[in-house]
Amino acid sequence: MKILQQLLIILGFTFVGKVLQVVLHLPIPGSVIGMVLLFISLTRGWVKECHIALVSDYLLEILSVLFIPAGVGLMMYFDLVKNNLVSLAIILFVSFVFSLIVVGKTAQFVKKRKDNLVKTSKEEVISD
Repeated sequence: MKILQQLLIILGFTFVGKVLQVVLHLPIPGSVIGMVLLFISLTRGWVKECHIALVSDYLLEILSVLFIPAGVGLMMYFDLVKNNLVSLAIILFVSFVFSLIVVGKTAQFVKKRKDNLVKTSKEEVISD
């Protein structure tokens, strides 16, 4: 029963994301909107990690299986991919570099913030 509740939480966020996409005519997939909403809920503490831990761990274990439909779809349109291979390669490279820069800057920001919090807490202990 616990697994079903956890699955319903994740599917509920996905459903809300899809509804928002349709109602607001957003160009972002509803599943992505739902996962962003779930992320926000997790970071705000509205949903606890333990509320979705079992199902999310299972989904991560079978993640490679979930890519099979996308791979089959890619093979169905192989001629289209072959005709646009150069532009696809450029897009993939640019998005890779952009993602690498964003992740690096985010990691630097988080580390700097963590170091400042540790430094501040040490100063408070010394001053007390």
